[in-house]
Amino acid sequence: MSKRTLGLTAAVLLCAGAFTATPSAQAAPAPVKCHLTYSLAGWSAIYQHADGRGEVRCDNGQHGAVSISMHGGGLTAGKFRVSGHGDISNVHGLHEVYGSYAQAGASAGVVRSGTAQVLTKGTTSIALDGTGEGINLGVAIDKFDIEPVH
Repeated sequence: MSKRTLGLTAAVLLCAGAFTATPSAQAAPAPVKCHLTYSLAGWSAIYQHADGRGEVRCDNGQHGAVSISMHGGGLTAGKFRVSGHGDISNVHGLHEVYGSYAQAGASAGVVRSGTAQVLTKGTTSIALDGTGEGINLGVAIDKFDIEPVH
């Protein structure tokens, strides 16, 4: 192979590499913020369980009704009702909101109490806050499921 052929081959390979390294015209969608409003009712006696409904609205216009269930264990006792909202971050659309989240939180209250918890699912997180009624004392590690209502 001559030096000239070798030089042209190297130039062609460099150009081909530059074109493959160029970002495609369709980039990944930008992350959006989604907001959850919810209402839960449940009980706890060592094991904790609550079911509820809510709605998710995303800044990109997507929205949908959701069912929520919460399960867990720990040192808990009481009945409760909680209403509140949450901010969901690091998603690209409504479909990424659905699934199981893990949480670790502490709460204490009689008659009226406030809650503040952070839930995570991979890199997605939900910062929840709400107010409730009932008796609920203890610490629990829970599973928080959000599913679409069909």
